[in-house]
Amino acid sequence: MMKSLAERAEEVLRTADGRAKTALSHAHAADWFAARRAGNALPIGRAQPPDRPARPDRPELLPPRDVPRRRPGSPQGRIALLHALAHIELNAVDLHWDIVARFAHVPMPPGFFDDWVKAADEESKHFNLLCDCLEAMGSHYGALPAHAGMWRAAEDTADDLMGRLAVVPMVLEARGLDVTPGMIEIFRKAQDPQATAALETIYAEEVGHVAYGAKWFNFLCGRENLDPKDTFHALVRRYFHGALKPPFNEEKRAEAGLPPDFYWPLAEEFPPAFRPDPG
Repeated sequence: MMKSLAERAEEVLRTADGRAKTALSHAHAADWFAARRAGNALPIGRAQPPDRPARPDRPELLPPRDVPRRRPGSPQGRIALLHALAHIELNAVDLHWDIVARFAHVPMPPGFFDDWVKAADEESKHFNLLCDCLEAMGSHYGALPAHAGMWRAAEDTADDLMGRLAVVPMVLEARGLDVTPGMIEIFRKAQDPQATAALETIYAEEVGHVAYGAKWFNFLCGRENLDPKDTFHALVRRYFHGALKPPFNEEKRAEAGLPPDFYWPLAEEFPPAFRPDPG
């Protein structure tokens, strides 16, 4: 019997090893798009995703305040930065498959599933690119401790699709657009072409993931006759634990469909001296 898309998404979530998870992610994405091209789309189906995705024994997951901070000026500091990014990308693989599995019951156009399967496929590529960089530097994913709070946004929005879209792509992934250019420059100055190229790929493709979030958030607001800006502000205040922290990459955010009046008011609620570090 053919596995539904939701069942395939759950299978990815229940796979612990990072390389195995991303291989399965690539395979399921390829099957989905092959079936779509053939005009014989896989059924969306239903799933029972775990509250938290399976994870390998390493890295050790620590509270954000306990993760050691290393300056990226040294090789060890750059390894630590790449390791943190690999951890983010692995969580992103699960976040995008989770939106498919957890919200499969919500009536949505096929393009919704196209977008999140494509995003999961690209995040799988990003994780592997970063793992390749770590291995080229004599390290590997799991060699250092990592942030334990990455899944909190998924847990908080497990019953709210609009909340999930607001917080994950439109806040967390949009933050990646703000900070990635500076990271690219760190590796360019260190004359590391492999890491530079990997980060440039990630930067280019993450714009699309933020855009998917904005597109489907606006779609749902239209369907519910809600004002997108006001709804976004209310959902971020409810679910996002921290402040939106400037400087913002306004050009790339606009390219992804995020106008300044969505995010600046949320940043300005916190005077600079009192803005908490989102970790």
